[in-house]
Amino acid sequence: MKNELIRGYKVFRPDWSCRPDGGFKQYSCPGRFQQDGVLDVCGNGMHFCLKLSDCFSYYQFNSENKVAEVIAHGEVLRDGDKCCTNDLEIVRELTWQEVLTFVNTGKDCTGYCNTGDRNTGDRNTGSWNTGSWNTGYCNTGDRNTGDRNTGDRNTGDRNTGSWNTGSWNTGYCNTGDRNTGDRNTGDRNTGDRNTGSWNTGDWNLSSFNTGCFMTEEQPIMMFNKPTTMTYRDWMNSNARYLLNRIPKNAAAWICASDMTDQEKTDHPEYQTTGGYLKTLDESDVAQTWWDDLRQDQRDIVLALPNFDAEIFFQCTGIKVDAENA
Repeated sequence: MKNELIRGYKVFRPDWSCRPDGGFKQYSCPGRFQQDGVLDVCGNGMHFCLKLSDCFSYYQFNSENKVAEVIAHGEVLRDGDKCCTNDLEIVRELTWQEVLTFVNTGKDCTGYCNTGDRNTGDRNTGSWNTGSWNTGYCNTGDRNTGDRNTGDRNTGDRNTGSWNTGSWNTGYCNTGDRNTGDRNTGDRNTGDRNTGSWNTGDWNLSSFNTGCFMTEEQPIMMFNKPTTMTYRDWMNSNARYLLNRIPKNAAAWICASDMTDQEKTDHPEYQTTGGYLKTLDESDVAQTWWDDLRQDQRDIVLALPNFDAEIFFQCTGIKVDAENA
């Protein structure tokens, strides 16, 4: 391009100097400068970019640097996103707020090339990111495509590690969900390098293992004794389904005739209300739930391998009838 006025942008060091090949060149703002010789992009000439964001491929995105609008009056040679000329006018300095506005299409971004809002990193397309190259939201790492990641290169959501392709991972290089270990390809593993799910050990090819290097699901202990039941069997059992229905809290109306002397002292309102509403503790709730079960439902629980009434009471607070246990 010759003898055309080409507008662009140029970044300088804090003292308005640049360092072309062969040494430093000092500029001033405003000012107009010429340079002799045959133009050569990345060689001879005064360089600038047509897009301000392209300038930061060559300079750090640092608010201490000077940024200015420029006009090329002489011959212009272009190669990719970079231009050079032999006649360059420094028109005016841009404020840093102007720089942020020009390089970002979102709002309140402190990085560059962001298309979302309130990003402090670079080249983000989502919002509230503090890292770089994120396409999701609320990421604090780099190159995340999901949301709310604090690590790097995650493609899922809410990961706190790096290189995860699932969600809710706190380790590294997981491809499943909710892993807290590293390099798991299954889900909900707390160990490392598992290809199954729900493992708490390492290097397991199967699921629900607490050991290491397992290729088959292991049987579990129950009531302090071995069983042939796997954890998967337990997870799918009717007994587990029933026990998970125990309420976490409940209350019961206690009639005045059933109140103890201490309860009457603690709740004198019983004289007008005829009783009081008692908040049941966890064991009371569990016992009430058990007492209300049909016998066939109780039998499902009582049929668990190695059932032990005393251990069951210690763990649940439920006393089973001696003749049923």
